[in-house]
Amino acid sequence: MKTHDFYYDLPQELIAQTPLERRDSSRLMVLHKDTGAMEHRHFYDILDYLQPGDCLVLNNSRVLPARLLGHREPTRGAVEVLLLQDKGDGVWECLTKPGKKTPVGTELSFGDGELTATVVGAMDEGNKLVQFHYEGIFLEVLERLGKMPLPPYIRQELKDSERYQTVYSKVNGSAAAPTAGLHFTKELLEKIAQKGVSIAYITLHVGLGTFRPVKAEEITEHHMHSEFCMIDRQTAETINEAKDRGGRIVCVGTTSCRTLESLADADGHFTEKSAWTDIFIYPGYRFRAMDALITNFHLPESTLIMLVSAFAGYEHTMNAYHTAVAERYRFFSFGDAMLIL
Repeated sequence: MKTHDFYYDLPQELIAQTPLERRDSSRLMVLHKDTGAMEHRHFYDILDYLQPGDCLVLNNSRVLPARLLGHREPTRGAVEVLLLQDKGDGVWECLTKPGKKTPVGTELSFGDGELTATVVGAMDEGNKLVQFHYEGIFLEVLERLGKMPLPPYIRQELKDSERYQTVYSKVNGSAAAPTAGLHFTKELLEKIAQKGVSIAYITLHVGLGTFRPVKAEEITEHHMHSEFCMIDRQTAETINEAKDRGGRIVCVGTTSCRTLESLADADGHFTEKSAWTDIFIYPGYRFRAMDALITNFHLPESTLIMLVSAFAGYEHTMNAYHTAVAERYRFFSFGDAMLIL
């Protein structure tokens, strides 16, 4: 299949710029993948579609305030650094702007010198290796100086940075939010648990792949950036028990889906495991673990809409997206949601 097969025309005004006041008041399209039938509900109605014995799988990764604004020394020219991956010993793989003006050896300064850095390496894809210098705990310095790395299509500053975190975020490490989970409130999760649905947490740290467009004409020529994911023993047991009793595995977001499909055994069961995954799911893929998916509406020609098409079917997916545009759904990170059953 060609990348352009996954194009749809999206009016700019449908790209959500801010989150709704209530997380769970967003709209919810329910897509039945066997028939292509659609229902139009609200996210708090998700409770009607989850059944006792199901297992809801959530990504508990927490977004780092990984966008640093500073300047280059000694010219005082502006620089923006996006932290992507911790390489250890204070060295991070970063996206730097302007990239051409941050060659190896460039000295950087942030927050009136509270945090300084040196570009110590360049990678094949243009990213830089940056050595940071600071006193104390790096994450605490980031909390003071860093900003949320909002996607480029969101042009407004976020008043409350916690709105770009899920209410269950726990493990620091992502460069972008696992946005399907932004719709859940603690109260809604409690109601889901009370209904007899088990809740399991995986971790996948969302990385550069979220920001990278598919440039290849043929989708099979696209290479995914690796991201770290893990499943602990308790989560493995919870998912296995749900499968063995005939419950559905309901993934919240493409990150949860990619984690399960990367770490599942041949029969769809799990053990405690961690790995770097570059799994690329597109039509023709056979799912081993996931039975239902909760996800947002994704960018045209993105790997995420390709994953949705692999699960719901290409025709059903594109029809659902055209319907969402016609029905004026809100798109992307702060937008509305889709439940695929």
